[in-house]
Amino acid sequence: MLERILIVGYGSIGRRHLGVVRQCLPKAKILVMRHEPTSTVPEWADAVCSSMQEALLFGPQAAVVANPAPFHCPVATELLNAGCHVLIEKPLADSVMDATALLGEARASGLVCQVGYNLRFMPSLQEFRRLEIEGRVGRVLSVRSEIGQYLPSWRPGVDYRHGVSAQKAMGGGVLLELSHEIDYLRWIFGEVSWVSAWLGRLGDLEIDVEDFAQMTLGFAGQARHGMGHAGDENAPNESAPYESAPVGSLSMDFLRHDITRCCTVIGSEGSLRWDGVAGVVDFFSAKDPQWLRVWERRPQPNESYLLQWQNFVDSVSANTSPLVGASDGVAVLKIIEAARHSAAHSCQRESLIKAHA
Repeated sequence: MLERILIVGYGSIGRRHLGVVRQCLPKAKILVMRHEPTSTVPEWADAVCSSMQEALLFGPQAAVVANPAPFHCPVATELLNAGCHVLIEKPLADSVMDATALLGEARASGLVCQVGYNLRFMPSLQEFRRLEIEGRVGRVLSVRSEIGQYLPSWRPGVDYRHGVSAQKAMGGGVLLELSHEIDYLRWIFGEVSWVSAWLGRLGDLEIDVEDFAQMTLGFAGQARHGMGHAGDENAPNESAPYESAPVGSLSMDFLRHDITRCCTVIGSEGSLRWDGVAGVVDFFSAKDPQWLRVWERRPQPNESYLLQWQNFVDSVSANTSPLVGASDGVAVLKIIEAARHSAAHSCQRESLIKAHA
C-alpha cells in the first residue's frame, strides 16, 4: 500500500493530480513540492516544501512529476535513485537525449516509470482502438488526426502568455504540449517509420513557440515486392515507396476556437471515426454506406486520470510494466525531433527506421 506520495509541481496539472491521488488514496500522506517557497498547504495535501532535499526526507514511495518538461529528468532521476516510483507528466522530457538517459535510469532501478499520456485510458479511444485491431475497417490505408483549441481559452482567468505552453524555455509549443496525439497514434497503428512536417506561428498569439504543426507519418508495415519491416535488413530505404504501409496526417494547433480532438481511420472495408470531445465512435461500412454510431459516452471529469493512476498503483503493487512506459515517452520524442528536423529542411522526409531497429 502506498502511504507517502509526492507531487512535484503545483500548476494546473499538478493540482489535478493532487485531487486524483487524494481521491484514490484517502489515507495517504501527500507532500507537494512547489518552485516558490510557501507555508500555505494546498487543499488535499498534508504538507508543502520547496526543495528536493525536503522532499526526499519525506521518504516518498511514489511521486507525480508535474513540473515543466525541461525539469522532468533531473527530478525523476533523483527520485528513482531514492527508490521512488514515478509517474511523469507528458512529455517525458524536452529532448531525446535527456529522455533516453532517464529511460536507462528507470530500467536500472527496476522501479515503475510511467508517462502521463492519459488519453490511452479514455474509454472511447480504447473502443476505437479495439474496433481497429479486430479489423472492423479491413486493411488500414490511411489515418487522419486533428487536435486544436485556442490557447487563451485553455485556462480561463490565467494569462496564457505566462503559461508553460507559450514558452520555449518551459517546453511549450504544440509538438510537446499536444503530444498525446503522437502517443495514441503509435499505440493504435504501430511504430512510425518516417515523418514529414511543417511547423510555424500562424496566429497572433504572443508566444515564442510554434502554434501550428502539420505532420505526415509513415507507419511501419508489411510491404509488397519483398520489402520488409522497419529495422529489418531488407527494410526500404528513404527513397523507396511504402506501398502497403498506412500513412497518417496529424494537424495540431493552438488556434481554433472550436475545440477539436478526433481521428479517422480509412480502411479497405470502411471508415472508423473517433471524436474525443463528444466521446463517440462512428463506423461507415462499405457494405452499408452510412455512418452508424457504435459507441457513445461523454467523457467524465478526471476519468482518464483516475484510470491512469489506478494503472500506476497496480503496476507498483504487482511489479509489472505500466500501460505507458518510459520507452513510449522516448519514442514520442524521437518523432517530435524528426518533425523538427524535417520542418527545418523544407518538409524533407525524416527516416525513423534506425530509431526502431
